Amino acid sequence: MNIRDQFPILGTTVYDRPLVYLDNAATTQKPQCVIDTLCNYYTSLNSNIHRGTHHLASLATERYEEVRRKVASFINAASSDEIVFTRGTTEAINLVAFSFAERFLSEGDEVIVSAMEHHSNLVPWQMACLRKKATLRFIPFSDEGVLDLEALRSLFSDRTRLVALNHVSNTLGTVNPISEVVSMAHSHGVPVLVDGAQAVAHLPIDVQALGCDFYCFSGHKMYAPMGVGVMYGRRDLLDQLPPYQGGGEMIKDVKLEGTTYNDLPFRFEAGTPSVGDVLGLGAAIDFMLSLGIENIAAHEQQIMNYVVQQLSAIDSIRFFGTAPHRTGVVSFLIGDAHPYDTATLLDKLGIAVRSGHHCTQPIMDRYGIPGTVRASFATYTSFEEIDALATALKRIAPMLL
Repeated sequence: MNIRDQFPILGTTVYDRPLVYLDNAATTQKPQCVIDTLCNYYTSLNSNIHRGTHHLASLATERYEEVRRKVASFINAASSDEIVFTRGTTEAINLVAFSFAERFLSEGDEVIVSAMEHHSNLVPWQMACLRKKATLRFIPFSDEGVLDLEALRSLFSDRTRLVALNHVSNTLGTVNPISEVVSMAHSHGVPVLVDGAQAVAHLPIDVQALGCDFYCFSGHKMYAPMGVGVMYGRRDLLDQLPPYQGGGEMIKDVKLEGTTYNDLPFRFEAGTPSVGDVLGLGAAIDFMLSLGIENIAAHEQQIMNYVVQQLSAIDSIRFFGTAPHRTGVVSFLIGDAHPYDTATLLDKLGIAVRSGHHCTQPIMDRYGIPGTVRASFATYTSFEEIDALATALKRIAPMLL
């Protein structure tokens, strides 16, 4: 079956035109196998997990924990105990930011983040540093969107407690040199958290090869439902962190006088999880593995090269993010036209892109612009869709200038 045929929504029409969906960095569309898995859970398996002895509860629990093992294998974690389910990347990072700060951050300490972070990997660290009276320090990046590793080298001090950065920039598409950053940080005894939200659908992920201490990502960026994400943490670090939330599931024994917390990973999974969405994540992983992660990456690299080639023919276009190694997105402006105007006109032609600051306002401040137009890609993105985008931009550019 053709890949695109597995995604029902791709047959949609918008304003009587075929949908050209180029907003995959915001969320990917879902293949039928994921939709069927979600539907099947609610029609034949719906039950709360870990708490019941009846058949449905036992079966739902078994399937849920099977996905945990599948995720561990997918990113090559050492153990499924290192996989914590969350609602998404944002909750995963907030979990680490709160718990890590409670255990390891003190007044006068420092946390390093890159200046190209999504707000979800910036604001939680701002909050943690404010709460603990610590200092946030920033890795700058070049006009091309490349991190300044020499500047990073100079940021480390004996008060540095953690480095947090994205694997792939959701705005610039830059693929950051995670292994190199990890090696540098570990030479100072500093752990590294990686925001993998924009990498996990595009690149093979091996957390042990990367050497990172935490890796966070969302299901909905990789063909799974919204409402599920993953926080991978190295076991020796997770064992030292206090719980992020209290409630059911994260406990082992509760008395009025106090509580004994559960073992990993359940200590960080308070309350009823979104079981159906987790099962959908498992189906999405199966879907990606059936295609081959390397094949997905190769196709998307061809799409990236083709986009740049086709759009470069537009005289007034300005690209933002031209790092040698990038994936997933192309950000641009048509002259000085506001990105909202460009995206609105494209929408009328059936083309879905994203406009604005993409939750990366510091990047926009760095370039002195209000935002960009962002076209972002997936395994089902076709060369014909890129042709449609290029043709539409050539048509509307004179109206915008």
